[in-house]
Amino acid sequence: MAPGDALDVGDEVPEVAAPLVYPDDSVEETALSDLHDDKPVLVVFYTNDFSPDCVNEWCSFRDYGWFTSTEDVRVVGASKSRVATHRRFIGYLGIDFPLYADTDLDVSDAFGVTYRTFKLFPRSKRSVFLVDTDGVVRYRWVGEHPLDPTRDQPPLSEIREAVEEHAGGEAETFGFS
Repeated sequence: MAPGDALDVGDEVPEVAAPLVYPDDSVEETALSDLHDDKPVLVVFYTNDFSPDCVNEWCSFRDYGWFTSTEDVRVVGASKSRVATHRRFIGYLGIDFPLYADTDLDVSDAFGVTYRTFKLFPRSKRSVFLVDTDGVVRYRWVGEHPLDPTRDQPPLSEIREAVEEHAGGEAETFGFS
């Protein structure tokens, strides 16, 4: 995959694994295929822990109960931040789902969302993918701000509709009232 070519709807996600940091502080090297094996997974990429834009975004999601794993869908975040930083970030914001410590950007590369901030610092574009139990992308949103992809905000209602359509369940089971 060429740099900047994000996976599209209908594409199969390549096999990829990274350390997954859980809210209980445990860490396990986890293949993405293990996460979507029994139910769809919503993979949410963000730039890094504790950046002001990411704190504001995750606080909004938390406050609305938006990114919550249910019996119909599993949620996982991913950024370049390290395991120790993820542990602090999860505790600081009270996040109740795991985060990939994608320090080498292997997960980001697999989805085609790695970019360089101001052409210098590699990280993940803000993006969201819904992957079904066959490992196929059923929804994608990728931030495309020309200078700073951290400025883009995921379209929450659109993501909600995709989850309801492809993962089943009602809005109430995905943290919406």
